[in-house]
Amino acid sequence: MAPKRVQLEQKTICCSICLDVIKDPVTTHCGHSYCMNCINTHWDGEDAKRAYSCPQCRQTSSQRPVLMKNTLLAVLVEDLKDSGLQAAPADHCYAGAEDVACDVCTGRKLKAHKSCLVCLASYCEEHLNPHNESPPFKKHKLVDPFRQLQENICSQHDEVMKMFCRTDQQCICYLCPVNQHKGHDTVSAAAERMEKQQDLELNRNRIRQKLHDREKDVKMLDQEEKTVSCSSDKAVEDSEVIFAELINFLEKRCSDVQQQIRSYQKTEMLRVKELQAQLQQEIIELKRKDAELLKLSYIEDDNHFLRTCSSMSPTQLSNTNIHRVTYFEDVTAAVSQVKGQILNILNETWTNILLTASPVQHREPKTRDEFLQYSQEITMDPNTANSHLLLSEGNRKVTAMREDRSYCNHPDRFIDWWQVCSVESLTGRSYWEVDWRGNGLFVAVTYRNVGKGRDHCEFGFGLNERSWALSCSPDGYNFYHNNVITKGLDGLPRSKIGVYMDRQEGILSFYSVSDTMTLLHKVCTTFTHPLHVGVRFDRYYPGTTAEFCKLKEQ
Repeated sequence: MAPKRVQLEQKTICCSICLDVIKDPVTTHCGHSYCMNCINTHWDGEDAKRAYSCPQCRQTSSQRPVLMKNTLLAVLVEDLKDSGLQAAPADHCYAGAEDVACDVCTGRKLKAHKSCLVCLASYCEEHLNPHNESPPFKKHKLVDPFRQLQENICSQHDEVMKMFCRTDQQCICYLCPVNQHKGHDTVSAAAERMEKQQDLELNRNRIRQKLHDREKDVKMLDQEEKTVSCSSDKAVEDSEVIFAELINFLEKRCSDVQQQIRSYQKTEMLRVKELQAQLQQEIIELKRKDAELLKLSYIEDDNHFLRTCSSMSPTQLSNTNIHRVTYFEDVTAAVSQVKGQILNILNETWTNILLTASPVQHREPKTRDEFLQYSQEITMDPNTANSHLLLSEGNRKVTAMREDRSYCNHPDRFIDWWQVCSVESLTGRSYWEVDWRGNGLFVAVTYRNVGKGRDHCEFGFGLNERSWALSCSPDGYNFYHNNVITKGLDGLPRSKIGVYMDRQEGILSFYSVSDTMTLLHKVCTTFTHPLHVGVRFDRYYPGTTAEFCKLKEQ
């Protein structure tokens, strides 16, 4: 009986507010005891309502009750402390809102220690003793505390559901197959559990295998991250060395040309000075001769004049041919020619360099059907059209006109360039086709703010760094960007041009469209502003047309 007495004393000395050993015990007018601090704090919260209630019996008073010290309980607590006995913290014993409570405890329930699937009840440690000690309970299946035990009871027959209906995929009791589940495929819940357990294990094995594969992939990606970092660092260093060598080579050639020019300058300057000295000497001699001849002309005696003239020797002059020579203009022209050749080579190979530096890319379309998956309707913006351009077919067709159409003023209108921008902006992947007729047509992709109004050469599509243009003529194709031309693109002149753009990857490609797609030119760059489609016409070829095709109807 001793343990029972100690348990009674422990319950007696617990404060029902803090659920711990009572401190400074006081008693209310209804006879319940609490920690002084706990009950005062509780009533402090009720000051506004002017209604003070007991937390246990809920007896209410309009006046704050006078607390009396519980001397007997205070002595009992001190005796228990001196004897080494402590009340178990209530939050370790009693069931809270989130805990499973013992179904046997009366009054304040303790936490359940186990749940019985046969009894369909949960028990604290004390009430679980019969299941641990009594032979009839030995065969009961005990599990961790389980709140939804009543869900194992059939709502129709009030029996434990120990069977499973595979037809309806639900648990049933042994009476269900007689009525609602008659003729259904039924097995014991244990048999179904075993089969589902096997499926579960198979699923777990697949998950574990996938987990292993993913962990392996993560390790590979970690290694790839290091490899990419090292490789990119090395590529940057190597490219810096290569470009430095190229710059040094150009600087060396520049120095060689300068030295050659200066050396030739010295030689020519020396020759010029020698000629100048020679000519100065001849000038002195000519002046002396002229003075002698003047003096001779004043002789009055004819015989003396004739004898003197006969004795004078003729004046000898050097054959000096002085003319302006163009010395170094040819050097400048030769250097400019080399510059143009280098720029053309860089322009032609730069795309390949950038593409090589971006090995991970989306797969580009190859066939026309694949391109059509990214087709976009293109219409021209009338507010941007030059006054010599006629829009028709729902603003999909543009015709260059000799006559001025006198459009109204608009801040976006091109004044001196025969060109027009699209209404639609280009995002993601886009593909469109242009059917053209005539000569002097430029199919372009451009930033919206390429330049309006003023007659400035760089505002034409392809003549600045803000636009990219393919020129089309019966003679062939050329590509323009930033006023640099790439001439003689491969591809027979066709009446239809296809343009593919991947804004994210920075790819812009022009194709000649027939039965096959022939790549004319490809650009790899970084687009930094909103993009639009544009067309430009040569003013010397009125009558040229460009019509954007309706691809989604094909």
